[in-house]
Amino acid sequence: MKNRWRAMLAFVVLWLLYQSAEGVGGRWLHSFPVQAGLMLSCVLVAWPLSRWLGYRGYGAYALTLRHGWQTWLPAGLLLAVLAKFAAVRLGLAWGVYAPDPQTASGGVASLLSALPLLLLSTFVASLAEDILTRGFWYRAAGVHWRGGVVFVLASSTIYVLNHIYRLADGPLEWFTLFSFGLAYAAALWRSGSLWAAVGLHWGWNLGNGVVDATLPATVVDARMAPCLSIGAHLLMLLLVLALPTSRVASQVVDERQ
Repeated sequence: MKNRWRAMLAFVVLWLLYQSAEGVGGRWLHSFPVQAGLMLSCVLVAWPLSRWLGYRGYGAYALTLRHGWQTWLPAGLLLAVLAKFAAVRLGLAWGVYAPDPQTASGGVASLLSALPLLLLSTFVASLAEDILTRGFWYRAAGVHWRGGVVFVLASSTIYVLNHIYRLADGPLEWFTLFSFGLAYAAALWRSGSLWAAVGLHWGWNLGNGVVDATLPATVVDARMAPCLSIGAHLLMLLLVLALPTSRVASQVVDERQ
């Protein structure tokens, strides 16, 4: 019971830090430094909380430097970036997007100058949310999941609900987020490492920034545009499911000290 209360308190702390990044830093103060600082604090505070829960390092969230992170992180990153580019290219061909020549000038040069900050900001934001909506529930919460399907569906629902500032956008937005969550949570379950989910999530967020700079486009069909993102993530989900399950993922490995 003591561990369960600790886990609940740890989640509340992480959730408040994560939500305050957008709520306080973005929407109230309109300050990117404050928003970025609060998001980074969510990731940093996750480490002592993991230790407090009795795990080594970030082990409470299945985030360790073992279990093939060198493969899962870059592979997921590359796959998601390519998927983002493919979705936009397809959208341009189908008339869902229209080229935006006004923002195309100096795109590559501006991307190169902004790339370090873009890499860091998208990585931190992706990592923070993956810890909160996937890694925590995979291990720290102490839930004995009956199977991968149950975990993936639960984690995807939590991922949708975590976007509290977008819930008012309606069912299409919910389903879009849910499809994202399916791919990312399945990557964690199949690999046994949160790095697999981080790779996909980071790659998609990074792809958004890279595409904006190198392939600028405006949305013509606001109903179809999310469907391209949904399709891209469902394809990534199929690729993840086609991979053999890691030995580590066959059981929730205990990383306690």
